[in-house]
Amino acid sequence: MQHNPRMIYRSFLRVAACTLFGGAGCPTWAAQHAEPNAVLAEVVVSITRRPVPRLDYAGSIDRLDAPQLALVGAQHYADALNRVPGVYIQRGSGQEGLIAIRSPVLTGAGSCGAFLVLEDSLPIRPTGFCNVNELLELNTDQASAIEVLRGAGPALYGANAVHGIINVITPDALDYQPATISLDSGANRFKRLRFSTAATENLALYGNVTQDAGWRAHSASNEAKLNVLSDHQLDRGTLLGGGTLRLTASGTLLNQQTAGLLVGRDAYRNLTLIRSNANPEAFRDAWSARLAAQWQRDSTHGGLDQLSLMLRDSQMQFLQHFLPGEPLERNGQISALLSASHRSADRGLWRWGTGADLEWADGSLLETQAGPTLQGSAAARAIRPTGRHYDYAVRALSLGLWLDGERQLTKRLAVGGGLRGDGTHYRYDNRMRDGNTDESGVPCASGGCLYSRPAGRSDQFHNVAPKLHLRFAANGEQSIYAVLARGFRPPEATELYRLQRQQAIASLQAEVLDSAELGWLGNYRALHWTLAAFTMRKRHVILRDSSGFNISDGRTRHQGLEYLLDWQMSPLWRLTLSGSQTRHRYDFSLVIDGGDTITAGYDVRTAPRQLQSLRLDFQWRPGLHGELEVLRVGRYFADAANLTPYPGHAVANMRFLWQVARLWQLSLRLDNLSDARYADRADFAQGDYRYIPGRPRSAFVQLQWQNN
Repeated sequence: MQHNPRMIYRSFLRVAACTLFGGAGCPTWAAQHAEPNAVLAEVVVSITRRPVPRLDYAGSIDRLDAPQLALVGAQHYADALNRVPGVYIQRGSGQEGLIAIRSPVLTGAGSCGAFLVLEDSLPIRPTGFCNVNELLELNTDQASAIEVLRGAGPALYGANAVHGIINVITPDALDYQPATISLDSGANRFKRLRFSTAATENLALYGNVTQDAGWRAHSASNEAKLNVLSDHQLDRGTLLGGGTLRLTASGTLLNQQTAGLLVGRDAYRNLTLIRSNANPEAFRDAWSARLAAQWQRDSTHGGLDQLSLMLRDSQMQFLQHFLPGEPLERNGQISALLSASHRSADRGLWRWGTGADLEWADGSLLETQAGPTLQGSAAARAIRPTGRHYDYAVRALSLGLWLDGERQLTKRLAVGGGLRGDGTHYRYDNRMRDGNTDESGVPCASGGCLYSRPAGRSDQFHNVAPKLHLRFAANGEQSIYAVLARGFRPPEATELYRLQRQQAIASLQAEVLDSAELGWLGNYRALHWTLAAFTMRKRHVILRDSSGFNISDGRTRHQGLEYLLDWQMSPLWRLTLSGSQTRHRYDFSLVIDGGDTITAGYDVRTAPRQLQSLRLDFQWRPGLHGELEVLRVGRYFADAANLTPYPGHAVANMRFLWQVARLWQLSLRLDNLSDARYADRADFAQGDYRYIPGRPRSAFVQLQWQNN
């Protein structure tokens, strides 16, 4: 079947005209609903803690379902998440990664606070204790689905839902067959064993064990993940008065050697250099555990009551090979979250919800340096002593209250909004000498040691975040929406208490982002699309100034367009185009730590203006499924002064999935088909270019057996 590009373009314009103006000649939407490719009508999202049809949510949410995740067969969570428009995960060594969601790739102690990471709609870490690599604590590879919300979150989420939310959804116990086992093997002695089993009707477990020798020298990693699920239908005579109860347990373990940065302009193009590792001593060890109980029940008036409890524990230690002296950091936190909410029935013109979240956390951080500093100038070595640099504990208590609602003004037009109020209290205890001496109290030369420890203290932060939206249901298969929203995050504990030089107190404010978004999503026969235009301003951005002090004087502006076009060309062929065109710019001028200069109007460092992907999905015969994927990252600047650009890159991947027999499935994945030379990350610091090189062409095979 031949398709004229001009006819496709005209068809898309016709959809727009019919949506906005209607009239004679427009197709009947009942007929469209019967089309097998009207996928948006069937998509349900759960990030709202209550299943909602995608067309009924005013905002940008994308959902990667289980078949997509199975086809991707991700070796790293970036493989899956980079399929989402406006999302860019820069892969690091091993299981490390840096996140961008409708934002630059953010770095630094508190950068992770701009993104909220959830498991079954519950945060996996407490407020104030995020980690830039916390996604490694989730079993994304075997998830039932992954939802990504771009922009400030809804009212039921508070701190950290600034630029976006990632929600990893675990399967239902009933979804599992009696047993599934798969074995992966591939480049650089990569091996992964996946397993799942349903022990009883209500109890299931799944997990994986991975060994990877690493494609760079001294970069091997060992990883294990385990999830246990138990779903129960409660009788009305029980203490909770009926409803459903879900119990989950999640655990992860990681031991990895870490490959360091390549130094020197265009070092990622050198075929010999990219496999080297100048930091063979670097490593990261981490483990985490979570227990959760989630209960929900239809209320007597047709609404929905929910109560959730999550207990969390995580520990991590790693060598900071990227710093002179290579100090060792050990951090950890233990925490509990209690969440309760009530949703009204979807009756009449109104629907509303209200809830509360109470969270307690106890965290700690220890940084030590084993020997004298040998790198850098004499002045740099003199201010970095051996022994302990930081040793502190922080207790945190947070309370959040929220209310949201929506009113149906007409059959197609609805208006809604929400309000979130959060209070966070930190109590900090310094376990060392106050000030910036070494651990014995001996001052360093040149005005003191680099590491400064505040005296014990308490800090409080209070934030209110409103949200307003309009939603127009255009002809049943489409939705147009407008959203005004605010996101916020209190300073992270490390930003408040891990100070440098002469700073004794960090008087910081919570970062606040205000955004406006206009979106259009829908289906027309074999075409499905989502479009979103946004503008955002962020204030009180936390950074280090030229004196090395933590301040919250930064401001940034963000504008862009995100799109996804999904066209089922025939029963055998499907084409998907997605991406974003954005500008992330500084809105202030300042000389910052390291001598870099920020100028208002310049691009924020590591902020590609373009992200694009193309996927051609095909089915050659029953049971044989494949995909060609091309990912493109546009040009960006590696420094704040916009003097050192990275040209961008494009990488192609090919994937096949073949049901070879009733119980057996074979997968083949070819990454970086053209063997392109590119950098997963580029930055400019300490006077030179630094890179994380991209993996060369690699092949992976998976054989799966399923007893059904």
